[in-house]
This record gives sequence, C-alpha cells and structure tokens, in this order.
Amino acid sequence: MSQDPKVLRRQKLRWRIRTKISGTAQKPRLSVFRSNKDIYVQLIDDKTGVTLAAASSREKDIAAQGGNKVAKSLSVGKAIAQKAKALGIEACVFDRGGYLYHGRVKSVADGAREGGLKL
Repeated sequence: MSQDPKVLRRQKLRWRIRTKISGTAQKPRLSVFRSNKDIYVQLIDDKTGVTLAAASSREKDIAAQGGNKVAKSLSVGKAIAQKAKALGIEACVFDRGGYLYHGRVKSVADGAREGGLKL
C-alpha cells in the first residue's frame, strides 16, 4: 500500500463511507474512481459482489466528444444512467469513493440525475 499521505487519507475516507452504504440488485452502489486523466463509474451489487454496469471517459463515443474533464464526466454520468435504465434500475446509492463532492465527481452525479437515475 502506498505511503503517500493523500492516498492514505482518501483510503480512510473510502473505508468510512463503505461501512455506511452498500448496494443491492434493486438499488446498486454507483462507485466513482477518478484518475488524473479519466473517470470511471460502476454499478455494483454488493450482496453478490457483481458489477452490473460500467462506464468511463475512455469509451470511444465519450472520448470523441472532446471538451474538458468536467464535461466528459457529465457524459459518463449520462452513459451509466442509460445502461442502468436498460437493466431496469431506477435508483442507486452514490459512492463518491473518498473524493470531495465537487468538480468531476459532482458532474458524474449530475449527469446520472439528468439521465433519469435517482441518487
């Protein structure tokens, strides 16, 4: 495990958040991972440990749109909402993954809401 203080702080926040929330098949957990360049989201059923759907800014249609990282994050949120609707999922629990709820993480949540998911 990394000894970087920023990474350790985020990891502790992540563990604290994960003790309070979990996803089911009807209301999965929307997990966010933010790298320096891209953003990744997954719909996870924690009871069975299965990823139901995933989207990222590396998908061809999202990457081709261009724009800044916040705009791409909004598109990722809309894409995961479409995939959730196709699976019959209407609501989910938002897991910010230890990141602050602003910028790209907030943009993903807003995009998911615009796509029709209830967070």
